[in-house]
Amino acid sequence: MAEVGFRERVVLLGALAFALALPPLAHAVGEPFYVTVFTRILVFALAAASLDLILGVGGLVSFGHAAFLGIGAYVVGILFQHDFEGQPIFGLPGSVDALIVWPLAMAVAAGVATLIGAISLRTRGIGFIMITLAFAQMLFYLAVSLRTYGGADGIALWGRSALPGPLDLDDNVTFYYVVLGLLVGFLLLGRRLIGSRFGLVIRGAKDNEPRLRALGVPVFRYRLAAFALAGAAGGLAGALLANATQFVGPSYLSWHQSGELIVMVVMGGMGTLYGPVFGAAALLLLEEYLAELTEHWQILLGPLLLFIVLFARRGLYGLIVMPWPRPAALLGRWRQVRRRTVLNARRFGLWLRAQRRGERLPGR
Repeated sequence: MAEVGFRERVVLLGALAFALALPPLAHAVGEPFYVTVFTRILVFALAAASLDLILGVGGLVSFGHAAFLGIGAYVVGILFQHDFEGQPIFGLPGSVDALIVWPLAMAVAAGVATLIGAISLRTRGIGFIMITLAFAQMLFYLAVSLRTYGGADGIALWGRSALPGPLDLDDNVTFYYVVLGLLVGFLLLGRRLIGSRFGLVIRGAKDNEPRLRALGVPVFRYRLAAFALAGAAGGLAGALLANATQFVGPSYLSWHQSGELIVMVVMGGMGTLYGPVFGAAALLLLEEYLAELTEHWQILLGPLLLFIVLFARRGLYGLIVMPWPRPAALLGRWRQVRRRTVLNARRFGLWLRAQRRGERLPGR
């Protein structure tokens, strides 16, 4: 365990050092475009890490997390538009001040997450998945119907939010470091939460909810708080995404975006908190460079996901920080998976034959 802890610290410090050194390195090699690419990676890493709080730590498979991403982005876009047109919204003027817009994006996303969680958390399994998906799709079609704010075409922003003082967010390098600082701050906060009583209850509810209820722990309230916190962080990621792309559109709320966030969490390592950062980097870099080779780059992504699910339970992050298994252990794992696959195929064949025989019986 001490070796794992040492490896983890080395990996995290190395990743942070690389992130800090990236802008000067990119300019040194004459490729400032990498600053924009990794800014997008950091934004989605924040969104994926917020999803990991409820998916990996809490065991709640939400297929509507992109709704909070889109809400945060639309708060920025709507306030930008009203500030540009000089028209108030709900009696208040528009704004481009990041100290107003970004916290408001988090608050609105957290409020919507609380409403969605109050309903969806009363269900389990496939019911929870479908309810979160349904809410996200309702918000998606609501965004499409808002013709005042571009409808399906979205809102094009003329710039980025403004911070008081010398920080100019229109500068790509400055904006990159601001996003990096917010991501690091959220990861530190998430680590403290997971190690606290709050995190113990969330993890305990994932493993054995009835026992916690029998002990008198209000599991629903803890899960609702985690859901709202994840929504707030997703809203912040959406506000940053709107600033990074200088565009807001309904696609940010679509179920495809929610699926990509889940892939980032699974690929990086569920329940690790830091893993989704590596998953976001891997997925977006694959998308960036494999798309140049073929438009069907997802075909190459499928086998990689299968390998991670079958042989790397903690994702890419686990492969990096955990000691590598011996070849004999990998071979044993492969034989176990093969036996289970064959057994399940036989069971399905027997069930199918029984169904066919049942259909031929008279009176059925």
